[in-house]
Amino acid sequence: MKLLVYGAGVLGSLYAAHLHEAAGNDVSLLARGERLTALRRHGVQLAEGDSPAVRRVPVPVVEHPAGEYDLITVFVRTHQVDAVLESLAGVDGDVLFLLNWAAGAQPLGEVIGHERVLLGFGATGGTMDGDVVRYRPAGFLTRRVPMTIGEPDGRTTPRLERILRAFGTAGLKAKAEPRMDAWLKTHAAFEVPLGQAANAAGGPLALAGDPDAVRGMVRLMRQNLAAMPMPPVPRGFNALRTLPEGLLVALLRRFLRSPTVAHSGLNDTSPAAAAELERLTEQMRAYAPVR
Repeated sequence: MKLLVYGAGVLGSLYAAHLHEAAGNDVSLLARGERLTALRRHGVQLAEGDSPAVRRVPVPVVEHPAGEYDLITVFVRTHQVDAVLESLAGVDGDVLFLLNWAAGAQPLGEVIGHERVLLGFGATGGTMDGDVVRYRPAGFLTRRVPMTIGEPDGRTTPRLERILRAFGTAGLKAKAEPRMDAWLKTHAAFEVPLGQAANAAGGPLALAGDPDAVRGMVRLMRQNLAAMPMPPVPRGFNALRTLPEGLLVALLRRFLRSPTVAHSGLNDTSPAAAAELERLTEQMRAYAPVR
């Protein structure tokens, strides 16, 4: 497949490296500014967790999309999507949006064409250490949770099967999700209170040390899930609505101290992270009275 990976942050860099190393793929990674310069000089630099060993993958990089692609995968923050849509309006190829998005496929298709849009979410995580992507070490949770991808109408189409095969060949665990919009809305209902609380506390470890803040976060998650226009997906998120509050607080405090969170976006307290949470909140307000 001829692939364009749009966005060279943690996920875009990591997925581009995997897809580039898989036989038969023609992969380009789109980056801008200082990130583009660093990628041209050193390639994608990867390290597992806190390991001092850094692996370099020479993925071709571009500054602008051009020509025709079999698939364009978009890894940007929610508030950056509008600019991405404008740049892709005249570029041929299906577009898989792998990001935080609670507004459904309609506003995406209105700009680039409804027939081009697929929705999804990347399963892995990590942090940027200068120009090095420090990705989350493999563990019980990371092995069990795949990337989810779906057609807006929930069908299993030939192009969806083709994308799943390409990702599988690259060692990227992925599965079809027929209710992808509900999945993304459920994730936002959980992610927004979690991200806001972590930012307010100064990071996930500090949040774990404040049981009252975690309790308030749990209550907001429950309000968001209750206000959703459809049942949560996956169904396991119903536990946030049914388990005793004290038990949820204890479980989430343990989660916030885990290695899974240590190398995740929850440690990013940058203005860009805050802007993404704000845009997600706006999207949720369109269908629910979230706080």
